[in-house]
This record gives sequence, structure tokens and C-alpha cells, in this order.
Amino acid sequence: MPSIYVTRFFQLVTARRFAQAERVLLRLRQKISRTEWNTGYFQALRGMLLAQKTNDDRYVFLSNANFKNHNELQKYRREFLRQARNKLHADYDRGYFAAWASYMRVLAKLEFATEKTESKISKKKEGKTRVRPEKKVPEKAKERAEIAKRKEEAKKTIVEPAKSRIEPTESDEEIERRQRTLFEFSK
Repeated sequence: MPSIYVTRFFQLVTARRFAQAERVLLRLRQKISRTEWNTGYFQALRGMLLAQKTNDDRYVFLSNANFKNHNELQKYRREFLRQARNKLHADYDRGYFAAWASYMRVLAKLEFATEKTESKISKKKEGKTRVRPEKKVPEKAKERAEIAKRKEEAKKTIVEPAKSRIEPTESDEEIERRQRTLFEFSK
């Protein structure tokens, strides 16, 4: 399974962007080989998408699980990994549980990352109690005048070289004479 697509799928399902998640799921379907393990993994992904879409109480695990709690996510992940490694399960089932373990891993990282950023933001807010003075914004008329002045200066620099006539210098004549000499020498 291409982990980039799978991780993106999990992010999209968690963010409830179902149309994009379905597109990623179609790409995954095209990229995977047809083995029992991959079929189980893919079916688990489809099930996650459908369960999140319907948001029904019949899917007790998704509706009752606290995905904000990092420790709980790790506990679920360990359980799914244990089932995925169990040799008594068929390859299809092991692929299915591996998909759920991957989903718990991504959720733990997503929630843990949001918790980290929220705590950093709150620490920064606590540390900054000083009020900054407002910057003075220049008037629009002054800005327009400056812009017009810059445009005029730019036009002058462009027009001036075009007005001046470029006359051949002695060095140009010498180069031309050498080229003629080389041309005659090559005959």
C-alpha cells in the first residue's frame, strides 16, 4: 500500500472531505496489487469512509471512541496491531486490522500535533501581555502619487536608451575587417 495515499486518505476522512477521500481511494485501488491482505486493507478503508459519511450509531466504535485522547488511540492501535499480527487470522483479516492500526497511528499524530500547537500558542499568548502600538497607515493619495512617480521614472530609464543612437566605434570596424580577412583566408 502506498503510504502517502493512505495517510492522505486518513487525513481527508478525519476532516470529513469525502469527495477528495473517494478520489484518493480510487487511486489506491489502481495502485495496489490484488492480494488477500490488500483486499482486506482496502475494504477497511472503504468501511471507514462509509462509517464517517453516514455518522450512524450502528457503527459504535467510531461514534463512541474518543479520538482526542492520545492514550486511548495508542491503546486501540496496539489492539489492532495485535490482531493484525495474529497468525490465526486470514490474510484478509490481518490486512483489515492493519488498516485500522494505521488509522489510529495517523489520528494519534494528527491529534498530538494539534495538541502541541495549541499548547505552544497558549504559552505564547500567556507570555505576551504587552500591547503593541498601531502602525500609521499612509494615506491612499500619497501612495498613489509615489506609484505614479515610480512609473514615470521607469519610463524615462526605458525611453532614454532607445533615443540615443548607437554609432559604430573603431573597435567595431576592426572586428568587421578581421572577419573579412578570415573569410578571404578560408577561401
